Amino acid sequence: MKTAWVFPGQGSQVLNMGVDLQDISTAQAKFKQAEELLGWSVLEISQGDEEKLSRTLYTQPSLFVIEAILADLLLENGHYPDLVTGHSLGEYSALYTTRVFDFPTGLKLVKVRAELMDTVQGGKMVALMKFDRRVLEQTLARFPDLVLANDNSEQQVVISGTPEVVDQALTEIQAKRAIPLKVSGAFHSPLMAEVSQKFQTVLETVTFENPKVPVLSNIDPSPCTDGNQLRERLSQQMTGSVRWREIMLSFPQEEVGLAIEVGPGNVLTGLIKRTCPNIALKNVQAFADIY
Repeated sequence: MKTAWVFPGQGSQVLNMGVDLQDISTAQAKFKQAEELLGWSVLEISQGDEEKLSRTLYTQPSLFVIEAILADLLLENGHYPDLVTGHSLGEYSALYTTRVFDFPTGLKLVKVRAELMDTVQGGKMVALMKFDRRVLEQTLARFPDLVLANDNSEQQVVISGTPEVVDQALTEIQAKRAIPLKVSGAFHSPLMAEVSQKFQTVLETVTFENPKVPVLSNIDPSPCTDGNQLRERLSQQMTGSVRWREIMLSFPQEEVGLAIEVGPGNVLTGLIKRTCPNIALKNVQAFADIY
């Protein structure tokens, strides 16, 4: 039986996340390193205003720091994954965990990513629950400016595009629930091309080592152990779809018997439970969860 570590992305943040870690020496060093690099305190943001924490500029680095600390504590306590993956931002935490890059490098990438994505305006993202997938696919085919940003499960997706196109598509898809996301731009769509290009120049300056265990990327769910290939996949992530449904469906093929969600919330374990009911699940959101 193999163990997969999965890392959540933006939207999983909660107030006071990471506060229980502040007295642990490993965590203290990383919180301090992060504050020097970011110019602000992850712990202060976490314990502050919910609206500020939910701003892309702060959410993404905060999640990366806390997920990296939790992953390191798991490793220090003798727990190791057989493969790793992450949802959108969580892919950076996964790559750090398997030592594709070190903590400062990963945080610098996330910082630039967050700053660029925070500047994007004019897009819209809507989460859909309980819909006809055939109708969804037909609608996506009819609107070239509409994309499937997150394919989270058979009955949960996020569409992305200009507000006009998204609103028009919603009348055709007629999902049972449609929830607009609190984001400024159409993430994981071609509308991110300009900032993605800027991010690409930063990515090219970073050396990606070969991972210690296989990584399943958002843009390509096939297991990968080549650092250069992982960098290429990551470069496409900002404009490409998060293929989480396919990642989960590959778990049985990869003989995954246990999935551990490392980070706040239980979004990913919830999705896995409904998609792969035979896989055991565990959440590591705090130090007390490390067994």
